[in-house]
Amino acid sequence: MRKKSDETVFRDILRYFAGEMVDFSYYEPDLSGLTDFQRLVLEEVRKIPYGQTITYAELAFRIGKEGADRSVGSALAKNPYPIIIPCHRVVSSSGIGGFCGQTCGEKVELKRKMLEIEKR
Repeated sequence: MRKKSDETVFRDILRYFAGEMVDFSYYEPDLSGLTDFQRLVLEEVRKIPYGQTITYAELAFRIGKEGADRSVGSALAKNPYPIIIPCHRVVSSSGIGGFCGQTCGEKVELKRKMLEIEKR
């Protein structure tokens, strides 16, 4: 990822968790280690506005892969930059869904907290 410094990234993440609206779109994350499909999914996720959510099915539709909800979820689980690439904004049609490759536990609770921060 390219930016001024790691310190700036850290500061922006702290501002985000303090409840401040932070625009992470100017960061250029390095996705070269991912497949074309994973990059396509993550690039589309970056377009989801702060405070909004979409479903896995909607994300699959947006990238022209209708019905590939599970594949989209698998691609999101490979996100090397959660928060900067806001995969927490993608939810299940029946609930919150997973986060960072997990469907329960502390990481899902973090996803829930991040969504609450963005609703303020």
